[in-house]
Amino acid sequence: MNQQKIPATVITGFLGAGKTTMIRNLLSNTNGKKIALIINEFGDLGVDGEVLRGCGAENCTEDDIIELTNGCICCTVADDFIPTMTKLLEREQRPDHIVIETSGLALPQPLVAAFNWPDIRTQVTVDGVVTVVDSAAVAAGRFADDHDAVEARRVEDESLDHESPIEELFEDQLTCADLIVLNKTDLLDAAGLGRVRDEVASRVARKPVMIEARNGEVPASVLLGLGVGTEDDVVNRKSHHELEHQDGVTHDHDEFDSFVVELGPVADPAAFVGALKSIIGQHDVLRLKGFVDVPGKPMRLQVQAVGTRVDHYFDRAWAPGEARGTRLVVIGLHEMDEAAVRKAIEALA
Repeated sequence: MNQQKIPATVITGFLGAGKTTMIRNLLSNTNGKKIALIINEFGDLGVDGEVLRGCGAENCTEDDIIELTNGCICCTVADDFIPTMTKLLEREQRPDHIVIETSGLALPQPLVAAFNWPDIRTQVTVDGVVTVVDSAAVAAGRFADDHDAVEARRVEDESLDHESPIEELFEDQLTCADLIVLNKTDLLDAAGLGRVRDEVASRVARKPVMIEARNGEVPASVLLGLGVGTEDDVVNRKSHHELEHQDGVTHDHDEFDSFVVELGPVADPAAFVGALKSIIGQHDVLRLKGFVDVPGKPMRLQVQAVGTRVDHYFDRAWAPGEARGTRLVVIGLHEMDEAAVRKAIEALA
């Protein structure tokens, strides 16, 4: 058996940065490489796996796509990731390359560190960590608190942490990167993009390569074959949590919540999407995604929202025997009023 290590690419980035779209584009130009995908989502509704299964890539079949939807992979390394990798490596026909899409709320550091487990280290190496950035969200200040206002509060209460959980997570994902992809650059002008570059660069002590992309369009030759071996350098890429809790305190995601809303058919998708945008803005929902049943339409409507930016399009036909319905996953900070958000969305159908 060929003992050459299989390269694995970890693709991380905050909620809605465009990771799944980039992977979908990647699968269409892999130059014959057989790709295995491990997809991790925060919450119980697996949307990204559904999107990628419909991409029709010959070198990444449905059997090559593995979904983990019971928590962030960074918190379930021993329970989920290691067993998944073990089964993948036991296959008679092993992949040429493994691509791992983390949840938008995952820290990449624990995942990279897991490649140093004895049974994994001898067979797989981390080719590189790719962090995808939503450039428009950075430009809008979604990852930065009003520091003057926070400092004023700290004068009154020195116990206050100066960084939000979103801001820390954003920096942690950048800190672990070998390649940073500034995505959605078509939503900004040159001056705005320049400010985003400066903002991102200011948050990383290391200086990984930074490239620009529209709609997640990055050639496979750029994403694959970095040859970094990131597992050997993970100690130099510690997250905020690791730096603050070097006594072994377990990382968790108590700052974030997610839930699924199930509805019946939606007769007017345009009005539905417009109302969703209003609900998202009113309750500061971070991410909303899922599928909608539109009566009389043979295809399923996919909805993807990042903040109040909402995209919707028909992605595929409902399969024979598949139960039609509307299912949306909602992700927000812990203080989000789930009952109010759920009630508002349910009132739309």
